[in-house]
Amino acid sequence: MNVLYTAEATATGDGRNGKVRTSDGQLDLVLATPVEMGGSGQGSNPEQLFAAGYAACFHSALRLVARRVKADVDGSEVTGRVGIGPAGSGAFGLTVTLRVHLPGVPAESARELVERAHQVCPYSNATRGNIDVTLELA
Repeated sequence: MNVLYTAEATATGDGRNGKVRTSDGQLDLVLATPVEMGGSGQGSNPEQLFAAGYAACFHSALRLVARRVKADVDGSEVTGRVGIGPAGSGAFGLTVTLRVHLPGVPAESARELVERAHQVCPYSNATRGNIDVTLELA
């Protein structure tokens, strides 16, 4: 693979209750374990960051495949939901739901675009076979 860009972020402090900062300083966040997992919830968390990254990446892939077939996806949105929970043997696992809103695109065409985006998106390719990913049309 010809790497076009490399993102770099450093976590400090106490993991989920620390900080994370990118090398360029564009992202600089306090982290906190969610209330649902026994934390304070007074900061962002890795699942939120993953949901945001996956949603943005998938939306970009969706717009790319739409351009290729000259489909109008103006006003489109992708919402990422990342769940975390016990996966057995003391390990934790993730689930992802991507909810795609394509106003004005007929349902069958929308499903086709979403499936094509799922084949193009780097996050989808990285998670395929490792995390349950559900694709929903809004």
